[in-house]
Amino acid sequence: MDHLQTARAMFGTTMGFHIIFATIGVGLPLMILMAELLYQRTKDLDYAVMAKRWTKAFAVLLGVGIPSGTIAGVQLSLLWPGFMEVVGRVMALPFQIEIYAFFVEALFMSIYVYAAHRIAPWMRIVSLILVAIGGLASAVLITNVHAFEGTPAGFRIVNGEIVDVDPWKAFFNPSFFVTATHVGLSAYVVGGFVVASVAAYKMMKNPVGTKIYNFHKKALMLGLIFGSIFSFFTAINGHEGAQVLHEYQPEKLAAAEGLFETQSHAPLAIGGFTDPEEREVKWGIEIPWALSFLAGDSFDTVVVGLDEFPESEWPPLYIHTLFNAMVGIGSLLILFGLIAFVWNKLLKKDKFPKWLMILFITGGPLSILAIEFGWIFACTGRQPWTIYRVLSTADSATTAGNLTTLFVLFTTVYIILGIAVVLVLLYYFKRHPAEDDLEKAEKTDSGLTLST
Repeated sequence: MDHLQTARAMFGTTMGFHIIFATIGVGLPLMILMAELLYQRTKDLDYAVMAKRWTKAFAVLLGVGIPSGTIAGVQLSLLWPGFMEVVGRVMALPFQIEIYAFFVEALFMSIYVYAAHRIAPWMRIVSLILVAIGGLASAVLITNVHAFEGTPAGFRIVNGEIVDVDPWKAFFNPSFFVTATHVGLSAYVVGGFVVASVAAYKMMKNPVGTKIYNFHKKALMLGLIFGSIFSFFTAINGHEGAQVLHEYQPEKLAAAEGLFETQSHAPLAIGGFTDPEEREVKWGIEIPWALSFLAGDSFDTVVVGLDEFPESEWPPLYIHTLFNAMVGIGSLLILFGLIAFVWNKLLKKDKFPKWLMILFITGGPLSILAIEFGWIFACTGRQPWTIYRVLSTADSATTAGNLTTLFVLFTTVYIILGIAVVLVLLYYFKRHPAEDDLEKAEKTDSGLTLST
């Protein structure tokens, strides 16, 4: 790999690793909050035990998310000094505010963990709400920098100098609200389906109708229903995102859909692979006029094609596949929740068939894959720009050497951290099975002893 490719690969690997923990770190607190609310409403100790166990998992994942996020911050300065020069002058607000968001999240999670049995129920709920808000705010604030890269605002560059800086205009750039909403909704999808995957696996390991089976079944239904609801809202938000691309990054939308010619009544290409030589999407399914409607809520909307731009400014055409994979997984996850609801609530079936349980187990990994595909799509679809139409990726990269050595070292660290977090989680929950927590909760008639 050349120098620029190595820099991109290193930072991409870092973010690909960190985003797993960051996303679960946003989604899981909402699931904990839902379990706590259900416990306070129904006094069903199963939900109190869920909240306790998910909190323990959250603490372990947070312990990995913090150092991986720190590495990402260091690499921004190390690998992209040209970019950081602009960000330091124009877009420093999100980084500054994010410190307070993390402080709120850490503080109230500590209160919930260590003082839950000493505070009133309403205070437990308030603590979890603030944890969820803090986690969401951290993700939104950092992702806002990415939104700024795609739709820069709040400054001008004149003769190589940054002038007319307006930090708040840069903060509330044109894609801020759509991007922030997408980040939050997709994180909640991951939180719900990760819980559902674990619950489905545990259900397959226990006899139908037993106490522990019913415990995991409640967790499964909670995860599937909430995950599917947020998958649906993510799809609606994706429609808004397409309209933002149509207005501000038309070549990215064109590459995502394999549209080579500017046209009205543009078709939407589902599946297939973009062929740059033939300038078409091969083996795809075209829905007539659908892309025009997606872009502008009208079938006669003129959608700009790649023919309007020099090939040197085309995003990588494989983003069409990434986009389809992300959308396909999201649609499948919506279907998971609908099937579970119909089977369990409408048909009143006590047992899911084995093939369906296997599908539910795949929900968590698939949701994480969708996040990875979406992140890669968002970043590579902006290429060759770091800041769209302002700063190229090549101009923002470092000129320092030995990046290959650093790439190998950082990747080794991620492998070690990944293995460590899996082993810690397996070790803890093997020593503290759900059966023991349920028995303990019944003896004390309370699910409040989270610190034990």
